[in-house]
Amino acid sequence: MKALRFGRHAAIAVLAAGALALTSCGSDNATGTAPAGTQTSGTKVTGTLTGIGASSTGAAMDAWKAGFASANQGATVQYSPDGSGAGRKAIIDGSAQFAGSDAYLKDEELESSKAVCGPDGAINIPVYISPIAVAFNVPGVTELKLDAATVAKIFRGEITNWNDPAVAALNEGVTLPDLKVTPVNRSDDSGTTTNFTDYLASAAPEVWTDPSSGVWPASLQGENAKGTSGVVKTVTDTPGAVTYADDSAVGGKLGTASIKVGEEFVKISAEAAAKAVEAGNPVEGRASNDVAIKLDRKTTESGAYPVVLVSYHVVCSAYDKQETVDLVKAFENYVVSEEGQQAAADSAKSAPLSPALVEKATTAIESIKVKS
Repeated sequence: MKALRFGRHAAIAVLAAGALALTSCGSDNATGTAPAGTQTSGTKVTGTLTGIGASSTGAAMDAWKAGFASANQGATVQYSPDGSGAGRKAIIDGSAQFAGSDAYLKDEELESSKAVCGPDGAINIPVYISPIAVAFNVPGVTELKLDAATVAKIFRGEITNWNDPAVAALNEGVTLPDLKVTPVNRSDDSGTTTNFTDYLASAAPEVWTDPSSGVWPASLQGENAKGTSGVVKTVTDTPGAVTYADDSAVGGKLGTASIKVGEEFVKISAEAAAKAVEAGNPVEGRASNDVAIKLDRKTTESGAYPVVLVSYHVVCSAYDKQETVDLVKAFENYVVSEEGQQAAADSAKSAPLSPALVEKATTAIESIKVKS
């Protein structure tokens, strides 16, 4: 496996993740062991933190809110899962103190954020790694093998029945029904859509001729629904339907596809998603405390699952009040801590951040300051 390109010092990072604390935090743990985001002395962080953004991280966010509230009983986190695009808009216009986004800020969004977040603008902190499932409702079929070109043809409407020769050729021995394919896409501006179309545009450019975008191409026919839960419900209720969604939301009677990488088909898993992220690079032209990652969708790394999203918490590099800085730091330190990452993995099937990414994330969090 390739070494992660975001720095090393793994042991230091793991220790730092568990030990990082806010100057305004204290302990309320009956066992005498301070949870992440607290200290053993002083007062706990208090207040309400408001976030808007990705619905894909819903299960993880519920776990983070509960864990953080338990450690800091005077603090609450409010989060509206209105989509990644809505979240980025909210941090830019100042209507939220952090955004959840399955896509990092574009250059123009970063520039716009400076009006609210100070001259250094907003920064992207990775908090959640998860595979995007190609999830389908095909009676009697729970697993399929697909390559990028076939997935692209399915979602472009070029493959209209599940027993199409292109699907059958990749799935020898599987009985495929003569059933209409109904692609289902997100109706809202979605980071999951951004990542999915980025994969298709990179890995199957001869078929997927649209650029990657958080908004589904208007020229393509099919069903649509709002949010992760919306598309999953639509596919669950529609025999023959297929969608793309965060793996944490997929279950019940839905099957998932293994994706061809190099000469092998890789099953969806948190571990396979993490391998794909390790093949990524820092986004060029960003500040040292911005941890945006450019993924390699065409990786041939054995065992890597390239249809993956890295979800970020987009925060300001500077806020008006010290109280807000303390609250943001406390919550984000908890989220990227070993405890917070395990809570997300347990509830959402996500892959914990690697030690190297934890180190980068905690350094970014500690750089947040009060506007001068």
